[in-house]
Amino acid sequence: MIDNIVNNKAIKLFILMAGFFVANALIAEFIGVKIFSLEHSLGIEPLSLSLFGVDNLSFNLTAGVLLWPFVFVLTDLINEYYGQRGVKLLSYLTVGLILYAFAMFYVGIELTPADFWPQSHISPALPSAEQQAIASKVSDYDYAYRLVFGQGLWIIIGSLVAFLIGQIIDVAVFHRIKASTGERLIWLRATGSTLVSQFIDSFVVLFVAFYLGADWGLSLVLAIGVVNYLYKFTMAIALTPVIYAAHYTIDRYLGEPLATEMKIAAQRQN
Repeated sequence: MIDNIVNNKAIKLFILMAGFFVANALIAEFIGVKIFSLEHSLGIEPLSLSLFGVDNLSFNLTAGVLLWPFVFVLTDLINEYYGQRGVKLLSYLTVGLILYAFAMFYVGIELTPADFWPQSHISPALPSAEQQAIASKVSDYDYAYRLVFGQGLWIIIGSLVAFLIGQIIDVAVFHRIKASTGERLIWLRATGSTLVSQFIDSFVVLFVAFYLGADWGLSLVLAIGVVNYLYKFTMAIALTPVIYAAHYTIDRYLGEPLATEMKIAAQRQN
């Protein structure tokens, strides 16, 4: 049994893609608590956009957006070779694991810290003056821990709802395009389905997390949603060559007969 699994290329490929899929989604959720300036990170002046009556908008994004485009690329690849059932299985598994991770974070947050913990990472080899300077900055280390790992409930709900809706829409659009174009136009079904699903994702997460959960105005939600989608749109287009490279690599690994058989079987699920 184990030999059959280990030696089966289709199973090994699914495990590999599933691992990266889940890992990217988990990491994106956890690092998403940080908001960064895209323009400053690139060394350019921030843009000043005006949308829906909201002024001075720029690309201030959650760090999680760095990984979500790769999640959607993996979604399209899994969709191509394993069909809707493969994508839905991993999507539901990912949501369950994210909820489990946040539950464990909550347990960790509620644990009473040891007295020595805030200073435990300070190297005794440092001069005493430097040790004291560092200690003064981490006097409330437990509070910082809570801020980083203790994301708000509405943000968690919003991101998970948006993720599931985005995945379902991505699958549906992908196979609708493929049914019309066949094996041609990989870019259209892969990038096209990503553009549609990320458009929905960009607004659903903000609507749930901040319109329902934080009393943001609808105009602010729409304005920030457009800014976020502009970034995701650009990344989806930029990653199109990656999709072709991944198809080529996977087809070479599986061999043309097996790759074709898997694609046909994936399409028949619909």
